[in-house]
Amino acid sequence: MTMASGTVPPVSPARPPIRRKTRKDWRGWIFVGPFMAVFALVFIAPLVYAIYLSLFRRQLIGGNSFVGLDNYTQLLQDQAFWSSLTRVLLFLVIQVPIMLIIALAAAMAIDSARIYGANLFRIALFLPYAVPAVVAVLMWGFIYGDQFGLVGQLNDAIGTGLNPFDRSWILVSIGNIVTWSFVGYNMLIFYTTLKTIPAELYEAAELDGAGQFWIIRAIKLPALRGSLVIATIFSIIGSFQLFNEPNILRPLVKSIITTDYTPNMYAYNLAFSGQQQNYSATVAIVMGVVTAIIAYVVQLRGSRTEDR
Repeated sequence: MTMASGTVPPVSPARPPIRRKTRKDWRGWIFVGPFMAVFALVFIAPLVYAIYLSLFRRQLIGGNSFVGLDNYTQLLQDQAFWSSLTRVLLFLVIQVPIMLIIALAAAMAIDSARIYGANLFRIALFLPYAVPAVVAVLMWGFIYGDQFGLVGQLNDAIGTGLNPFDRSWILVSIGNIVTWSFVGYNMLIFYTTLKTIPAELYEAAELDGAGQFWIIRAIKLPALRGSLVIATIFSIIGSFQLFNEPNILRPLVKSIITTDYTPNMYAYNLAFSGQQQNYSATVAIVMGVVTAIIAYVVQLRGSRTEDR
């Protein structure tokens, strides 16, 4: 059959595309799965269990009984907890800036390549971080001894009466141990960041006639802002977790370093000496929340400064 001229042949309707059922690719979980399992086992599960314990209280009759938020209410009225928290906050406000300033100055000096034996100086400054915490505290405890240690020998030789274990000096002595141990660690963070600054920036600054002060202010410090935030957050977390130094020094000064000297010592002694695991879990949960809030505020403040 012939079609008349000018007529459009009928168009058959288009077939809908065939949708093939795609299979889900689970290969990514093969790599992520082991980490997620370990993360859930060592982090999520203990955290959930600690929250669970904090909602109960061990009774003389009947064992653990659900008390809701009573443990948290009791903690808010616990003078021992607030005293230890205030002491740690004071330690943080004074020790952390001093430690970071020393680490920053050391990193700047090493990066300037103007000191003799910079590599040896860098290794020597980092070496205390490699010393185990227990060994470091025992070593400094012997140095601090006013009857048997280096301080005692200096007192005999010079005629002074310095006692690092005195009530007014003990927190400073602990801060000195922490600073000695972690200055090299923070210095390495800052120094690594300084080595990532392109050499072209220094060349351009020299062509513009900028001195070392302006190079530090305009190039190095802005590049270090992110590292400073990270180091500050790590130092804040470490300050709130203060435990090894006062706990190991406690046998030497039991009258000053009590079982509730820091929140971590308080929680530890509640759990293992006082058999109050539920209240100890409450202390740990509250300290975790306080640490997270302060660290988040510091991070938020640091990120806002970077955006300007």
